[in-house]
Amino acid sequence: MAINLTKGQRINLEKSNGSKLNNICVGINWGAIEKKSWLGGTSKIAVDLDASCALYDDTKKRLDVVYFGNLKSKDGAIKHSGDDLTGDMGGDDGLDNEVITLDFSKLSPNTTYVAFVLNSFKGQDFGTIPFASIRIYEGTPKRVNEVFATYDIANGADFSGHVSMVMGVFYKKNGEWKFNAIGEPTKDKKLEETINTVTQKFL
Repeated sequence: MAINLTKGQRINLEKSNGSKLNNICVGINWGAIEKKSWLGGTSKIAVDLDASCALYDDTKKRLDVVYFGNLKSKDGAIKHSGDDLTGDMGGDDGLDNEVITLDFSKLSPNTTYVAFVLNSFKGQDFGTIPFASIRIYEGTPKRVNEVFATYDIANGADFSGHVSMVMGVFYKKNGEWKFNAIGEPTKDKKLEETINTVTQKFL
């Protein structure tokens, strides 16, 4: 597949050999904020970003939410790696701090939309974080096969001044799963608000 999506682009979840994609990961990697003291030294301030996803049926009724307080969907298709409260305190280690995995073969048949969102739990502006990137890829948390969407939210001008965003939505059309790479910041402050924005604007 080897696609690096741009914001707003839609793709079929089909590999180059024609087979369907079954296992998707959404990984978030970010760093702690470096603060300079008046004495000339520096200290690190922990950053708590939260990856979450919401599932909906074809009437846009919410069926389930997977987040740090609910690490597994009712149907077992979606799993969250757990809450990372600090980010990389010692610099970028190249690893995702939080990963959500999605197995399409296990999704409940009445699920039509799976939306992924990101929130800054303490309200720390995306633009103040030294590095923060999202990648959506085929594979497992320990093995990346093909990356097909990436967002650099620490350095993207659109994200500065915001503490929440919609990463993208997987949606089922004529029995086939597709992906809409949204990559839009929102004015929301909390997860519930961001999910409501998804329901109203992005499904």
